[in-house]
Amino acid sequence: MTLNLENLQKEARAELEKVAHRVDLEDWWRANLGRKGKIQRLTRRFGELEPRERSAFGQQINEIKTGLKAAFEAKTAEVERNELEARISAASIDVTLPGRRSSQGGLHPSTRIMRQMYRIFGDMGFQIYRSPEVVTDQQNFEWLNMPPHHPARDMQDTFYTTEEGILLRTHTSPGQISAMLEYHPEPVRVIVPGMCYRSEQITARSEIQFNQIEGLAVGHGITLGDLKGTLTEFAKRLFGDDRKTRFRASYFPFTEPSAEMDVSCFQCNAEGCQLCKYSGWLEILGCGMVHPAVLRNGGYDPDEYSGFAFGSGPERIAMMKYGITDIRSFWNNDLRFLEQF
Repeated sequence: MTLNLENLQKEARAELEKVAHRVDLEDWWRANLGRKGKIQRLTRRFGELEPRERSAFGQQINEIKTGLKAAFEAKTAEVERNELEARISAASIDVTLPGRRSSQGGLHPSTRIMRQMYRIFGDMGFQIYRSPEVVTDQQNFEWLNMPPHHPARDMQDTFYTTEEGILLRTHTSPGQISAMLEYHPEPVRVIVPGMCYRSEQITARSEIQFNQIEGLAVGHGITLGDLKGTLTEFAKRLFGDDRKTRFRASYFPFTEPSAEMDVSCFQCNAEGCQLCKYSGWLEILGCGMVHPAVLRNGGYDPDEYSGFAFGSGPERIAMMKYGITDIRSFWNNDLRFLEQF
């Protein structure tokens, strides 16, 4: 019986050495260590042994089982490793190459410009003030010196809601009134960023939704010189110290006097190109001294207080700064466009 055990062990190990696939491993296990395997069948012959031989025989069977199981596990690891290497080789993958870095997202160009503007005005002492996007007709127009039937309303095609007198703001200027009413009688120095909505035809230069950043400063003795100095410093910090600026007279119902601000074209260095329409200048914002009627609606006495306001479109500035020709690109979610920033 002992001789049979030794022979079975040698045969089992020899068969195991020849195994090259996991399917063959399973067959080997069933043939040798399974419930109906060769080793298991020998244990049923205990009755043929003398009582004094049974203990030694059982111990020898356990030792053989333990040895064959260890050999089986080692062979399994070897077969799996060989199969993995074969799959890698077939796929032509060089596992010695360095790993590829996972791609990371970037900031949207509108967000990049807006954060730059926040930082610049923050250094000048302006706080960010949030105002609602859904406002009343009074907040969006009347308190800003645009009573019903005022011709300036025609400049802003408006999205009205089903509730009478409620609309999506057409500009961030209603935030001026909200800020003044909240801070009165203290001085005010805020910027009001946010999304605006106008029922316009979508073209390469106009959208139905766009970001805007409103600025407001109210206090004692604020002059037009303060407005020009603030915005000139802003333009130089955003576009570069070598940028020249100019102010042109304009009209806005909520400021008096009103102006538009231009910077010298940074693409052609003010010599004239397609971007600046061969004028050498690029318009970046509208501004002016807060109209006395608007100051009064915000709770301030225009005889004691004065202030200035300005409004700028970050998408317009981003288009000029990055050479973007179509404003629709900001909202198309085209990764080919967004991954450039």
